[in-house]
Amino acid sequence: MPVLVVGSVGIDHIKTQTEDHPELLGGSASYAAVSASFYAPVRLVGVVGNDFPAAHRALYAAKGIDLEGLEVADGATFRWTGQYEADMNNRKTLSIALNVFEHFSPKIPASYRETEFVLLANIAPALQSKVLDQVAKPKFVVADTMDLWIEIARPDLLALLKRIDLLVLNDSEARALTGETTAILAGKKLLGWGPKFVIVKKGEHGSILFSADKLFVLPAFPLDAVFDPTGAGDCFVGALIGYCASKGMADFATLKEALVHATLVASFNVEEFSLRRLETLTKGQIEARATEFREIAGLA
Repeated sequence: MPVLVVGSVGIDHIKTQTEDHPELLGGSASYAAVSASFYAPVRLVGVVGNDFPAAHRALYAAKGIDLEGLEVADGATFRWTGQYEADMNNRKTLSIALNVFEHFSPKIPASYRETEFVLLANIAPALQSKVLDQVAKPKFVVADTMDLWIEIARPDLLALLKRIDLLVLNDSEARALTGETTAILAGKKLLGWGPKFVIVKKGEHGSILFSADKLFVLPAFPLDAVFDPTGAGDCFVGALIGYCASKGMADFATLKEALVHATLVASFNVEEFSLRRLETLTKGQIEARATEFREIAGLA
C-alpha cells in the first residue's frame, strides 16, 4: 500500500569538525519519503521554491516517489545551516531561512486522499491536523514531533494526539510533554491522551514501543562512527511506516518488526552526509544488517 508523507523539503548546509557540505537535500519529508520508498510507494506533499535543484528532484524520481503533491512556489526553498561538535549529539543552528515554507499550507491532491498509511512528518501540529482534514479514512496515521512544538504549540499538539494512531518522539520530548521523569512513565501517560501506540526514541540506547498492554524495548544498532546524524529521526519514522504499509497492517507484532527496520535504515543514513548513503542502499544490504542486528539484539 502507498504511504502519504507530508512535511518540510529543504536545502541544507551541514558542517562538522572536519567537513563542510553545502546544497544538500534536506527536510523532514525528504528523509522520511526516501526511507519509506524501500518498502512501499510514496506520495510526497511539501513545498519548494523555483530554485530547487533538478538533482534533488531526480533523487526522488530514482526512488519512485510521486511528486504530484510537491508544490513549487515563487521564491526560495527553505534553507538550514547547522554545525556539529566533535560529539555528534551536540548541534547548533547557524542560520535558517523559511522562505516559501513560511507560508506552507498542505494541499492534498485528490489522487492522494484515499491513502491509508499517512505520515505527518515533523511540521507544526496545526498543519498536521490540516492534512487529516483532507484525507478520507486513513488506516494508520503516524505523527512525528519535536521540542519546539511542545513549547509553542502544545494545545494544537494535544488536539492532534486524539486523531492519530502512533506518536513518535524522543526521550526528552516525551518527558517535556508529559511532565514525567522517565521515558516509561511518559510513554504510558501519552497512551492515555489518544494514540494507540507510542514510540520513545532514546538515541544510542535504542527505542521503546508502547501499547495499552504491551511494551517492547529495542537497542540501537552499534556503529563505529557517525558522519552526519541529520535526518536520522525522519528516516526512522519513514522506514517504520513504509514497512507497515508493505504488510498492509500496523498491529503490535508488525510494529515490532517495523521498529527493527526503522532502526536499521536510520543507522545506514548516518554513515554519509544527507541522503547519499540511502541513494546507493539496497534492500539486500538492509536484510543483511537485519540478520546481524537480530543476533545482537537477541531476536534471532
